[in-house]
Amino acid sequence: MTSTGQYLRDALDGPWKEIRDQCREYLAADIFTTDPALDTKAARARALEQMRALVETGYPESGFARENGGTGDAGAAVAGFEMLAYADLSLTVKAGVQWGLFGGAVENLGTKRHHDKYIRPLIKLDLLGCFAMTESGHGSDVQQLETTATYDPDTQEFVINSPTPSSRKDYIGGAAEHATMAAVFAQLITEGESHGVHCFVVPIRDENGGDLPGVTTSDCGHKGGLPGVDNGRIMFDNVRIPRENLLNRYADVEEDGTYRSEIDNDSRRFFTTLGTLVRGRVSVGGGAAAGARVALSIATRYALKRRQFRPAKDEPENVLLDYLSHQRRLLPLIAKSYALAFAQNDLVRKMHLIQTGQNTDPEAQRALEKRAAGLKVAQTWHATRAIQESREACGGAGYLSENRIVTLKADTDVFTTFEGDNTVLTQLVAKELLTAYADEVRDYDATDWVRFAATMAGDVVRERSGVRQMIQTLFDRSDESVEEGDLSRRASQLQLFADREDYLVRTAAQRLRNGAKNGDAFKAFNNAQDHILKAGAAHIDRLILEEFIDGIELIKDDEARKIAETLCDLYVFTEIEADRDWFIMHRFMSVERAKAVRRGVNELCESLRPHALTLVEGLGVPENMLRASMLNDASVYERE
Repeated sequence: MTSTGQYLRDALDGPWKEIRDQCREYLAADIFTTDPALDTKAARARALEQMRALVETGYPESGFARENGGTGDAGAAVAGFEMLAYADLSLTVKAGVQWGLFGGAVENLGTKRHHDKYIRPLIKLDLLGCFAMTESGHGSDVQQLETTATYDPDTQEFVINSPTPSSRKDYIGGAAEHATMAAVFAQLITEGESHGVHCFVVPIRDENGGDLPGVTTSDCGHKGGLPGVDNGRIMFDNVRIPRENLLNRYADVEEDGTYRSEIDNDSRRFFTTLGTLVRGRVSVGGGAAAGARVALSIATRYALKRRQFRPAKDEPENVLLDYLSHQRRLLPLIAKSYALAFAQNDLVRKMHLIQTGQNTDPEAQRALEKRAAGLKVAQTWHATRAIQESREACGGAGYLSENRIVTLKADTDVFTTFEGDNTVLTQLVAKELLTAYADEVRDYDATDWVRFAATMAGDVVRERSGVRQMIQTLFDRSDESVEEGDLSRRASQLQLFADREDYLVRTAAQRLRNGAKNGDAFKAFNNAQDHILKAGAAHIDRLILEEFIDGIELIKDDEARKIAETLCDLYVFTEIEADRDWFIMHRFMSVERAKAVRRGVNELCESLRPHALTLVEGLGVPENMLRASMLNDASVYERE
């Protein structure tokens, strides 16, 4: 690896560089390689075998508090999860279910009695669990789950029941074969009153793998990817569990059936519960982005070797990456991968401070949830696009399983749905933007939201974030005024992104206000959804750019920093080019300036072409972990 590539990698590795390097070392072992030729049964067995090998590395302990037998390093847990994607995404997801979702529910929603009983066994895989939230009838709208947990004071037990076909727990990783216990989300009912969704630990299998009485599990069968993950379904027929199996950090039921909670509002209690599980969303986005880095590393290295077409009769054939069209396919996606990596590092840092008790500000938790939702959207959609483009850029070779890209494509496809549908999450981000000005509106439904929007006014983005100060700081550095700014200046780029976000948020509020005049709040909200989603996406883009700018400051080498600055320009120009119709229509940009942006993308690609190998080295996927046969096939390259 070049020294410049190492400096870039160090910056992208972020605060948990040591953990990432350890993962690169042990994940290079043969046990962690993916094998697309395995059938479903063998793939599932291999994923479990890989999990047991992970236990020996000590990785699972990082995600749990010291008092519970872990090392208390939440950031390391997420960084390690991302690195698993370099090896096998079935392992990534299965590990995420066991130690992230199931283990996270027990630790974050339970109390000492649950920690003492379950956490050490689940770390060591003596207890295999699953996370039973999603139902056939409700995925995104978790508050409306139909599974019930009714308290029986005579026996001091909860009765878990699936009252309707649509209450079946669906797509649950681990439920088809390996899990013996489930973290089940259900409507808690006691003394004839429902108190909303709570989480319970429910045994589902005996030591021989058979369903326990009242539990019916089934297999989701063959999927489009992730063959090593045993997704299944669960139905409950009046399954009785002890009262103590309620994960009672935020609410409890006394022996006589009395319900107690320090959070009086059911909706607030629900969102507080989900907020403690935000690590799953942070991890899913990071894992998808890591998969994209693998695909882009393979495709770029291939494009630096593969030759096609002679420029003249007696000259050698050109390598693919010498063509501007090929540069445009890959280099902007590499630039975005860098941007997302810096943004993910900042997100993990914020999450780590909150989950290790170093930041107890409730507003910080709320901001974390919004940012995690937004970055998960950006990273998973980026992965889908980047991996597909990488596949096409490698031609027929990219379609062979031995070259990994199609496996990466299949395995990451569902990440756009994991931990929240991307469209729903983008709407959530926009809602937070529109309701961030009064805490009491956090739990509003569509009607209340529209009513609140009628009161909004002012410079939304700049008054509620640090972007104004950041823009001014950048201008101060360059001795340039706002009026003189052009898109080659970082401050002007950030201002353009902030202006777009501000305009979209304010006009979305105006559109909601106008639509509500007819008295149909849902229709007003529904008719403005396209605008609301656009505002959410613009906010995400601005946050990513801010973190790219901050991330460049972490690069210790002048040459590496210069390359990163050019990459940042390419990210900005590519994003503007993709949305140039909007910028022109809303008079944020002239046609002439839009043409200059297109030329700028070409020029930036050309300037980065000599550094292509350095760029993929910086992405941090070791060459020995790419495991793509075509990169070692000299017969397709050496044609002079």
